[in-house]
Amino acid sequence: MHKPAAFAHRRHGMSRSGSTGVREMLSQSMTTKDHNKATLGILFVVAGILAISVNDMLFKRLSGDYPLHELVFLRSALGLVFSIALVRMEGGLQILKTRRPFLHILRGLLIVAANMSYFAALAALPLADATALFFAAPLFITLLSIPVLGEKVGVMRFSAVVVGFVGVVIMQRPWADADSLEAPRIVLLLPVFAALTYAMTQLMTRKLGVESKASALSVYIHAAFVVVSLGFFVIVGDGRYAAAFDDPSLQFLLRAWIWPDPADWWVIFGLGANAAIIGYCLSQAYRLADAATVAPFEYLGLPLAVFWGWIIFAELPLFEVWLGMGLILASCIF
Repeated sequence: MHKPAAFAHRRHGMSRSGSTGVREMLSQSMTTKDHNKATLGILFVVAGILAISVNDMLFKRLSGDYPLHELVFLRSALGLVFSIALVRMEGGLQILKTRRPFLHILRGLLIVAANMSYFAALAALPLADATALFFAAPLFITLLSIPVLGEKVGVMRFSAVVVGFVGVVIMQRPWADADSLEAPRIVLLLPVFAALTYAMTQLMTRKLGVESKASALSVYIHAAFVVVSLGFFVIVGDGRYAAAFDDPSLQFLLRAWIWPDPADWWVIFGLGANAAIIGYCLSQAYRLADAATVAPFEYLGLPLAVFWGWIIFAELPLFEVWLGMGLILASCIF
């Protein structure tokens, strides 16, 4: 005889109401777990952004004396050592194995492009200006997370992103003539290009992070930096092309390698330690939480950039930069 469904549930130790209660408990447990992951993701991105702000300040401080590719090489070589130490803590060298090497290579090249273009802009632009323009990145991340990750972004949030992009346009000052700008327009676009490539990198981190540890992702990034910077050394490391250009960004990119001054080694060591912290924290943040949840907290870099620019370089943003930053922050807070 066919047994009622309720009897079948009782035979296995639960009634329908009990089964529903278990499902609710499991659902609540999953919700709590997701909430904890989101909280950890936010904490990691805040730590990473603080490290980035220090990193940018140190790069700008050294941009008048050293070539960019030399600083990138030294920073990443040290960062690679720190990251390998983290790999050993997270499971050993075997976690570096991957079934998706092409995507890791592409991700590494994108982050190299983002960093090199942004650091080149730092040589010519005030720190706050370059940072503010780069903060198109969270806007790009939020928009690209829709088609790439399938995340949902509501109409109100989308409208806030549009407001943020208006702020980016204002900081570009399209109405100003070239002579009134602190740098050529192509230099003003470098942080925006960096923002786009960085956003693509972080979305790839979200995809790859499902099967890769944060320390492994950090190792791949630093390895890409080391390889690319050595390539720059081979091609332009003797400074043969630098004399043809007066632009500070191109000088920073093409200047000849020199042996670091003893007084600068502590700064270079700090860059290496920061590189490991940045790579690990940001990789971990985007592994643990949705991109749309984590990305807005990257805006903390804006007030930090103003602070370092004022304290270290005696720079204060122009009115248009303040206005643009305000719109970007407003879009984040909204």
